[in-house]
Amino acid sequence: MEHRRSRHTPLREQVRQHPGVAVVYVILRFLVVVALIAQIFNRNFENVFLCVLTLFLFTLPSFIERTIHIDIPDTLEVIILLFIFAAEILGEIQAYYVQFPYWDTMLHTLNGFLCAAIGFSLLDILNRNERLAFQLSPVYLAIVAFCFSMTIGVLWEFFECTMDQLFLLDMQKDTIVHSIGSVMLDPTGGNTPVAIHNITDVIVVTADGTQHPLGLGGYLDIGILDTMMDLFVNFIGAVVFSVIGYFYVKNRGKGRFARRFIPKALPKQDSESSKS
Repeated sequence: MEHRRSRHTPLREQVRQHPGVAVVYVILRFLVVVALIAQIFNRNFENVFLCVLTLFLFTLPSFIERTIHIDIPDTLEVIILLFIFAAEILGEIQAYYVQFPYWDTMLHTLNGFLCAAIGFSLLDILNRNERLAFQLSPVYLAIVAFCFSMTIGVLWEFFECTMDQLFLLDMQKDTIVHSIGSVMLDPTGGNTPVAIHNITDVIVVTADGTQHPLGLGGYLDIGILDTMMDLFVNFIGAVVFSVIGYFYVKNRGKGRFARRFIPKALPKQDSESSKS
């Protein structure tokens, strides 16, 4: 029988029941603390904040389990911890977003998958509640999981765009393109797009007349292609899990693979004991 974590489970007992999660948590936490110390010595306080934020985010899965009395599968919890580390420490501080072009794409795909799992589990837990008078079909659960994941993805892109506009952070990474088409280039002022091909450089002229050749080998697209790619791979991740979740419910929860990613409500006796 699978062990369930409750509010009063001793730390040593939790480590014994879930050694894999404990090992990953300790290793990642150690690496973040090392990075935190290094950033303090470098006086890079923005990265210090990211390290502190990462340490805080590491505690959320366990906090959620104890607070709302659900059991997060070990596989899902490990993926969440690795995702946080990959996004904040490797992506931001170690600049993997710049060094590895597909790092951001990989994380957004995984984010779509994880958010679909979370959205699916929220409804699945309610669907299994005996006090509720309705039963949701597998198709409905899959659609809601997909929509939940896409909504989170869109909200995140809203956040990135807001940060870029207010603080010029370039969270929506720019892309070098060699062809553009725009109705703003129509000399008649009409709605006919004018295309420019084989762009090799762009010169920016500031208000004082100073010219700044970008030297990037093309035209600088401001974030739109990155946003569309992020939403597209989020879509892929959401679809993949929605299909998995559909067959999980269709087979009455017998799928071993899906169970690794779907949180479940703790049994009543565990929830009641954790409240006492």
